[in-house]
Amino acid sequence: MEAIRIGIVGGAGYTGGELLRILINHPRAEIVFVHSKSNAGKLVSDVHTDLFGDTDTKFSDTLSQDIDVLFLCVGHGDARKFLDANSIAERIKIIDLSQDFRLSQNSIHGNRNFVYGLPELNKEKIKNADNIANPGCFASCVQIGLLPLAASGNLNAEVHINATTGSTGAGQSLGATTHFSWRNNNLSIYKAFEHQHLNEIGESLIQLQKDFNKELSFIPQRGNFTRGILAAMYLESDLSLEEAQQIYTNYYASHPFTHMSRKNIDLKQVVNTNKALVYLEKHGSKLFIISIVDNLLKGASGHAVQNMNLMFGLDETEGLRLKGVGF
Repeated sequence: MEAIRIGIVGGAGYTGGELLRILINHPRAEIVFVHSKSNAGKLVSDVHTDLFGDTDTKFSDTLSQDIDVLFLCVGHGDARKFLDANSIAERIKIIDLSQDFRLSQNSIHGNRNFVYGLPELNKEKIKNADNIANPGCFASCVQIGLLPLAASGNLNAEVHINATTGSTGAGQSLGATTHFSWRNNNLSIYKAFEHQHLNEIGESLIQLQKDFNKELSFIPQRGNFTRGILAAMYLESDLSLEEAQQIYTNYYASHPFTHMSRKNIDLKQVVNTNKALVYLEKHGSKLFIISIVDNLLKGASGHAVQNMNLMFGLDETEGLRLKGVGF
């Protein structure tokens, strides 16, 4: 079978680097170019040094139209600017990892209509899509913890969400809250109740449960570790633990990367993989939900490759059977 010819814009950052690590070993992928104006002419392995010996590809400052799919690994707001400034042939599929096209009100650009790329929500739509808006990392983790409740009509109370992310979630650019000497042995809260991912989470839940109108009280935290997101959530629920476990198990039965665990979970189970795990407890009238993902993989680049597989009719696990860190 022919290879999928791929272009990457923004290949020097964290999500671009993770995308390269996956695609270099993907049996159906052929990387045609990796675009980065600031690194043009450099070997990819000069920037992503762990790829030394794996690829002799160099960054380019030009674009080729001789590709099947274009990944946009640029900052929020920059994907739309890129498409405004560059004419991309309509036959080329686009997978955007920024937030520019995730919300329904922003999902159209010219003749391109972007489908929200959460396979656990929109798998059939993704299979038929030409353009994908990849979900946010927090949004992926939180939604995976809540979608089965919404799909079964059991999301009927305010949801309290406390979620902690690793430092790579802030991107590669150095800032006051990403510097090692500040982040190490530290913990902080940011954008309490106002995080931008709340909008896409809300749209997805309403897609499954039309009458959902309860608060999502979201407290994001910066963790002092590198990778992963753990979301701890609770809400009032009439479901028994056994009923809730069955709802989650049934919902995720056809999703190969997402699993309902009967044992408590921890981040090392998913770091460096495209897996998402969910664990439930019942405390009196409260249903307690823990969901975990790797923010750079199931929360970003792994998700993007999963979407590519679906768009091109491949097994969605192709190239994504990744080894976890374990310890």
